Amino acid sequence: MTTPTTAATPAEDFEGQYVGTLVDRWDELINWDRRRASEQDFFVALLNGAEAHRVLDVAAGTGYHSVALAQQGFDVTAADGSAQMIEQTRRNATAHGQSFRVLQADWRSLRHHLDGRYDAIVCLGSSFPHLFQEADRRAVLSEFYEALNPGGVLIVDHRNFDAIRRHRYQSSGNYYYCGTGATVTVAHIDAQLCRFQYDFPDGGQHHLEVYPILSTELSTLLLDAGFDTVQTFGDFQDHFDIDGVDFVIHVARKS
Repeated sequence: MTTPTTAATPAEDFEGQYVGTLVDRWDELINWDRRRASEQDFFVALLNGAEAHRVLDVAAGTGYHSVALAQQGFDVTAADGSAQMIEQTRRNATAHGQSFRVLQADWRSLRHHLDGRYDAIVCLGSSFPHLFQEADRRAVLSEFYEALNPGGVLIVDHRNFDAIRRHRYQSSGNYYYCGTGATVTVAHIDAQLCRFQYDFPDGGQHHLEVYPILSTELSTLLLDAGFDTVQTFGDFQDHFDIDGVDFVIHVARKS
């Protein structure tokens, strides 16, 4: 494994990691049709169960979940820290015949960009681990909590760093990053830094660095932020082997 460079901080490096050549390929990694088939109605069922209507997608990326939820009748606002990702969200929304509010926003000052509160917030695609500092993680969860209506729900996911940190992780390719051709591997892992390597068939290569948060660590932070209950899923199942799933999903509820 490679030796890490100095860990990047989200304020300095988050947007810089999502260069245009990677953003342009992001939908290749996702493959919207295969991703929809793997998720089925998991998130829609969670949001309907919480009686949510107004939904904030705080890590919109290229817009997959924002578009999918808008198609299901939710009142969606799409936000992302990357200007290039947000521009791609706009293009994808138009291409799929959807129209919703789109904005670029730093999570740590989220309330300054929002118009009222939401019934639900989704933070998907293992985006939360872009926060390297615990103080930032706590501050952002506080922002999410304050942006929710009473009874609101926060859905946040991350790659299975429990398994990655134990060197037991092998991506199945069946969830989230469902595209064919491109491969994603772990180039480096330690307790503070995970570097993913993205290799494309034409020889293109990109790296993304994130904080490898553990499942129990995030659950504790959610409870500390004021959420009453936290339910955990592995690859959309409520019963799972922590060493055998690609992604972990946390559903936190505000009383």
